[in-house]
Amino acid sequence: MRVFAAVVEAGSFVGATRALDMSKAAVSRYVGELEERLGVRLLHRTTRKLSPTTEGEIFYTRCRELLDRLSEAEAEAASRSGEATGLLKVNVPVSFGLMHLAPLWPVFLARHPKLSIDITLSDRVADLVEEGFDLAVRIGQLPASSLVGRKLASTRMVLCASPQYLQARGAPRHPEDLLHHDVISYSLFSAGENWSFTGPDGEVSVKVAPRMRTNSGDTCRAAALQHQGIILQPSFIVGADLAAGTLREILPEYRSLELGIHAVYPSRKFVAPKVRLLIDFLVEAFAAPPWEQ
Repeated sequence: MRVFAAVVEAGSFVGATRALDMSKAAVSRYVGELEERLGVRLLHRTTRKLSPTTEGEIFYTRCRELLDRLSEAEAEAASRSGEATGLLKVNVPVSFGLMHLAPLWPVFLARHPKLSIDITLSDRVADLVEEGFDLAVRIGQLPASSLVGRKLASTRMVLCASPQYLQARGAPRHPEDLLHHDVISYSLFSAGENWSFTGPDGEVSVKVAPRMRTNSGDTCRAAALQHQGIILQPSFIVGADLAAGTLREILPEYRSLELGIHAVYPSRKFVAPKVRLLIDFLVEAFAAPPWEQ
């Protein structure tokens, strides 16, 4: 079954030999014996193309399911013996990945020396199944999907600027005062430039007119630290600056959004032990989020 699946996935016997590190003769023999045992032709073979027959496509789908279950069983047995093996493919947001996840990966690998990890940093919402990711970290409200999510922590959107900017321009007394200030906007913010707050007078929404717009939260923060204007950024980005006093929160009585930080993974009846290990590790790491200290 492994050999047959490898041939279908590679699209050729030669490709399967590379993937399996077997000779072409051995690969051909295994597929031939499988067809003889089943009494059906599984592959259309020509000099230029190889493709599964209708029966071959059905058999491949069931083979893949069984092989995946077998891999999970082997991984679970290994994890119960105290070891986990294999490759983890992880997708994480850029700023959060650099600031808060990058220091954690060496700790995780030190705990599990037989695991390896492939980390992709991107603010694009990746298709976990299509792109082969085992797990992703996502920030915000999770849309309805087949993915399973586990909350790691929360982060709130904070309106802030440098003390020097506020001294020069004055601090806003109401969200509508943002219309008269230099604003630095994050262009991937789901609400766009409609910034909403809940305060003493209820819900307030302001459509800001940015002096600067960027798809990078780190760039927003850097501009604010250089006294260029007011930003609305998550506490995981600006928390340390607020604690140090290099940025100052504006209008704390007007609260903006609170966002969940989740580990998400494809919905499966059986979750691979290596994925469970990573989720448990992240839950432990963010039990007391540093940006809320």
